[in-house]
Amino acid sequence: MKKMISRRNFMKVCAIAGSATATTACNASAAGQIGIFDWLRRKLSVSADTTDFSKYQAEAPGEGAASVSNIVSLANVPLLTLNNGMQMPQLGLGTQIQSLERGDLGVLNRTSREASATALDLDYRHLDDAHGYLNERGVGQGIVDSGVPREEIWLTSKLWPSDFENLYQALDEMLNRLGVEYLDLVYLHHPAGDIETIISAWQGLEQAYREGKVRALGISNFDNRMEAFNAIMEQEIHPQIMQIECHPFAQRQETRKLAKQYNMQVECWYPLGHADPKLLNHETLTTIAAAHNKSVVQTILRWHMQEGLSAIPGSTNPDHIRENIDIFDFELTDTEMEQIRAMDQGESGRYFNLNYDLMGRAFVNPVREWDGGF
Repeated sequence: MKKMISRRNFMKVCAIAGSATATTACNASAAGQIGIFDWLRRKLSVSADTTDFSKYQAEAPGEGAASVSNIVSLANVPLLTLNNGMQMPQLGLGTQIQSLERGDLGVLNRTSREASATALDLDYRHLDDAHGYLNERGVGQGIVDSGVPREEIWLTSKLWPSDFENLYQALDEMLNRLGVEYLDLVYLHHPAGDIETIISAWQGLEQAYREGKVRALGISNFDNRMEAFNAIMEQEIHPQIMQIECHPFAQRQETRKLAKQYNMQVECWYPLGHADPKLLNHETLTTIAAAHNKSVVQTILRWHMQEGLSAIPGSTNPDHIRENIDIFDFELTDTEMEQIRAMDQGESGRYFNLNYDLMGRAFVNPVREWDGGF
């Protein structure tokens, strides 16, 4: 059964409208609360872009293994406060290594182990992983190698659609692969499969969240299937984070407005545009980078930070991992920010724009597994 908000909080929403007509309607609807948000927008012409629901926070995670978490800011990386009060480092290491996923998974995991340990040695405290990256054992071992206490690391992973039917078991298996007792953030990775299974999976995450196994919940790529997005928004606990493709060529303004409407933090994969030479050699970026004695990559990541976005650039090269976090000693001017915003190509600038209704079946097959050790 859907959880109903209290009459007090319901009337707070009504007060946003600020009219006697809205108050009357809210009083009449307070018992049923049927479609009132839509009614307010439609009758009072309050757009989703301007309606402020940010005061409606998600419930905090339950007491459990995750209660020991102690995330702090290092290397001047800001902490973002999520809608449930948890704090997440704004910049992290993306651990996917696509070039190795079709080969020897032992090589993939050993490489991921080294990259994760390197990042933690360089004061990263945010690692982004996924079951579908095939490297959770390697990332977990990298955490051990680094010597950094688990509770000081914001550790994210994502459940593959083949995990959705037995979500709770799949989450325990994920914890085992990573060698940890809790996760800071868990995403549903792709909105693939039937809606009922997606809803059931989310409800399993809600249970784990309330048990303290997970500190925050997220959806990844759900902007590409609004039916699934809307189904999640009808559940008791809304996501804290929405992960999407986002970079200067595809700045995703409408999707970011949607996330803001639900008070979700946006986190960006492909923040460097899949290392597209057209982006990395763009004259606007090379000019701005030269003005600050920084690289184009650093300039792009700095743009993400100043836009209030979280970014998780991936690399296995220690020099690049170091370069990517060295972005907090300069600031782009308002003019430079506008110049980068002007590079936006809208949806045509995306590199990954899948129709899950037509092609989602490819994501419901189980992923390859590696049971090797170190």
